[in-house]
Amino acid sequence: MSYLETLRLALRNIMGSKMRSFLTMLGIIIGVTAVIVIVGLGNGMENYMRDSFASLGTNSLTVMITGRGSARSVSIDDMYSMVAEHQDYLDKISPTVSMSRAVKVDNETHRSTSVTGVSEDYLAMKDLDLSSGRNLQYMDIQDRKNVAIVGSYVNENYYYGRALGDSVRIGGIKFRIIGVLEEQNSDDYAGNADDCIFIPYSTAARISGQGTIYNYNVTIRDEEKAAEAKRVIEDALYEVFSDSDAYNVISMTEILDMMTSMINIVITVLAIIAAISLLVGGIGIMNIMLVSVTERTREIGIRKALGAKEIVILRQFVMEAATTSALGGTLGIALGYALSSLATTIIQATLDPMLRVTPSLGSVLMAFGVSAGIGVLFGFLPARKAALLNPIDALRYE
Repeated sequence: MSYLETLRLALRNIMGSKMRSFLTMLGIIIGVTAVIVIVGLGNGMENYMRDSFASLGTNSLTVMITGRGSARSVSIDDMYSMVAEHQDYLDKISPTVSMSRAVKVDNETHRSTSVTGVSEDYLAMKDLDLSSGRNLQYMDIQDRKNVAIVGSYVNENYYYGRALGDSVRIGGIKFRIIGVLEEQNSDDYAGNADDCIFIPYSTAARISGQGTIYNYNVTIRDEEKAAEAKRVIEDALYEVFSDSDAYNVISMTEILDMMTSMINIVITVLAIIAAISLLVGGIGIMNIMLVSVTERTREIGIRKALGAKEIVILRQFVMEAATTSALGGTLGIALGYALSSLATTIIQATLDPMLRVTPSLGSVLMAFGVSAGIGVLFGFLPARKAALLNPIDALRYE
C-alpha cells in the first residue's frame, strides 16, 4: 500500500467519525491557538516598545549630573569638549532643561504642554522635522533669546494652524514662535508628543534660575557600540568627580534590550504553559487510537491474513494519528489568526491604537510541526500494538 493510499484511508476513517475526531483534535487546536496568540502578543509588545523607544532615540544617552558626594562640577563647555574628544563613539550633545511653567496663549492657560530648553542640535538628534519656520540657532543660545519652536498640536489647537510668527507666554514671559514641528503621531489629545514647546536651553536656565545645567542628551554614532559609548562618558565623569554616585548615564538601547528580554521570558513561560495542552491533546490522540485498534481488531486480522505486513499496519495507524493531529494543528492556526485579529481590534480600541497582535511565521511553523510530531509520537504505541496483533487471535476477536 502506497503512502497516498494510506493517507486516503486515514482521512476516510477520520471523516467516518467526525465528532470523535473533532474532540480528539480539540486539545491540539487549543494548544496551537494559544501558542500563536501568546507569541503574537509578545511580538506586538516588542514592536510597540521599539517604536516607542525610537521616538525617544535608541541611539541616545541621557546624562544626569547629581554631584552627590562631591564639591566638583562640570560645565556645559566641559560636556561639549568631552563629546568632541570621543567622536569615534559620540556624535552630538544637547543640554536639556525641563520647565514646569504654565503656557498661556491669549487668555487661555495650558498646563499639559511640555516646555524644554534644548540646543540647536536637539531636533536633528531626535529626528524631528520642521513643517515651517526655522530651527534654533547658535546665536539664539548665545544671546538667550526668547524664541520658541512649537509642536503640531500646539499649532493646530491653540493657533488654528497659524502659530508661526505669533507669540506664546511661558511663565509670564513672551516668546516669539520661529518654527513649527511636523506631526509626530496622529493622536490628538492634550499632553501627547506634539503638545510641546522647545526654547534655547540658556533661556530656560535663566527663567528657571538654574546656575548649572544637570541634564544632557548625547547621541552615539553606532547603536551596536552603545555600551562602549556609555563607558566613555562614565570614565570621563569619574575622572572629574572620583565618585560614581555623582552622575548617572542611561542608555536607551540597554533599557530597550532589558525590557525586551523580560517580555520574551514572560512570553516564553506563557507559551510553554499553553503548549501543555498540546501534550494533553497527544494523550487524547493515543487514547482514541488505542480504542480504534480495539474496534478494528477483526479488520486488522483480515488484512494480516491476506498478507499485509506489520510495517503496513504500523504505517496506517501512525499516518491516521499524524493526520488527525495535523488537521487539529491546521484548525488551530486558522483560529489563532482569527483570535489575533480580534484581539488586535479590542486592544487598539481600548488600550493603544499602535499595539497589534502579530503572529510570526516561525511560531506558526513551530506549532504546526509540534502538533504533527505529537501525532506521530503518541500514535506510535497504538500503531505498534495493531501491527503486532496475531492474525488468528484478531480474527477470533468479537
